[in-house]
Amino acid sequence: MAHHFANKIPTRLLMWQRVREYAVPPSMIETATARRAVGDWAGACAAARIDVDLDLRAVRDRHGTDLVTHLRADLRRLAPDLLRWHMFRIAPDGWLRPGLTISLARYRSSGATPLQLVVRTPPAWADAGQRMSLALWEGSGNSAPGHHPHPHPHPHPDRRFRLDLHRHLWDSGRSGELARRCGAGGARSAAPPDRPTVDDPPWAVGRWAAEAELLLRAEGRPRGAFTVRLGARSRAVLELVAPDESHAPTFRPLREALPPQEVAALPALPEASARVPPDLELLWAGLVTAERLHPLVAVALGASGSAPVAGPGPEPGDPHRVECRGEVHRIAPRDGVLTAIDHDAAQLRREELLVALGGPALPCLRAIDAVHRNPEALPAVRERLGHGDVAGALAVVEGLLGPGAVLRDGPLREELESAAARRIDHGLFRSGLVAVHPGAGVAGGGNASGVGHAEAGHRPRLDRRTPPAMRRKRSSRARPRTGLTC
Repeated sequence: MAHHFANKIPTRLLMWQRVREYAVPPSMIETATARRAVGDWAGACAAARIDVDLDLRAVRDRHGTDLVTHLRADLRRLAPDLLRWHMFRIAPDGWLRPGLTISLARYRSSGATPLQLVVRTPPAWADAGQRMSLALWEGSGNSAPGHHPHPHPHPHPDRRFRLDLHRHLWDSGRSGELARRCGAGGARSAAPPDRPTVDDPPWAVGRWAAEAELLLRAEGRPRGAFTVRLGARSRAVLELVAPDESHAPTFRPLREALPPQEVAALPALPEASARVPPDLELLWAGLVTAERLHPLVAVALGASGSAPVAGPGPEPGDPHRVECRGEVHRIAPRDGVLTAIDHDAAQLRREELLVALGGPALPCLRAIDAVHRNPEALPAVRERLGHGDVAGALAVVEGLLGPGAVLRDGPLREELESAAARRIDHGLFRSGLVAVHPGAGVAGGGNASGVGHAEAGHRPRLDRRTPPAMRRKRSSRARPRTGLTC
């Protein structure tokens, strides 16, 4: 049964609807699943656009065979497409939350800090392609031998964004735990903050006690206090009560106030435990069907009977049918190029020559030119490029214009060129040649002191070298930076 909103569909859910449509395309899921099924975990990661920054031989030489055995078992169970599906994202575009190091699994070691399998997202200035990287964190900020030499702005695993307690979000063998862990059969939402809004993600309050019990056990504490981040400047300090085998765990507000230093040191409930997953919200709102979900998610949630979603209706201005000289003509790809098929080749050559001399163009030729420069499918191309699906974006373009078309100046060509230029920034980041945003040196006059100024924590100034996506982010004062999670 679809959940009805009092006023309108929250923009947050509309964002997640676009994410579910474009961020993890079916072709990625199919290829990654096929490679994982035959034991090719590295090939599955490559299909999901995850770079592997660890060398199992070097890990074995450094930490022994037992660790590598556990690590290899986790890598074979890793479903990288499922991990990408559940990754933490930011509004308004739904892109991966930049600059994160997220723990996936912990391993015992001889050192004081346990080794951790982590996944990392690049900083915002190098996020073209929405790629991630897989590494082994040793506790010193560096990864295991064989680690790629690129620096990372936040190499330590984040306490708030962690998935080592949520293996069902990336482990193919435990994906069926999703319904139980997210409370799919319980109350739909609750709002601890004083003034919640329609765009606030709902809180999974009914699961906080059970999730806090798992958290405290992982931290070596059978019971005690924990915190839940409610906002940028707000935290709830709670106490777990009766976390034993004979009583269901419950929580209550901590009776005595603690100083800020002690509150900061308390275990923090991970973001994946605190909120209701967006897939549940989309199903409740009728904004997605089971066919649009990741197969492992659909099976776990039992979403086969979800309400159908009405697809987009036909647009009145169909670019492939044009009114030309009192008749309805067709334009369609022929020999790899979009062509006015109701005009013969000789007539088209005469009309093109007339246009070159300054004469008016046929409506069919004007329609073809408009499709080349600013097609109606441009928003879909932008979404795919933003989420790194270059192959999908090019497939849309080829379906519109034909594989042999030559792009003309206009928004479509600008989007494709911008995506290609931003991928160079990502390559520089991965190679370790650029540690900060290329335009950061402008703040100091483009010299070495300017680079140091940026490394000290100052934000780079907007300039002509700033990627268009970052320019839009920085210039929008109303752009929320709230972390949205699965």
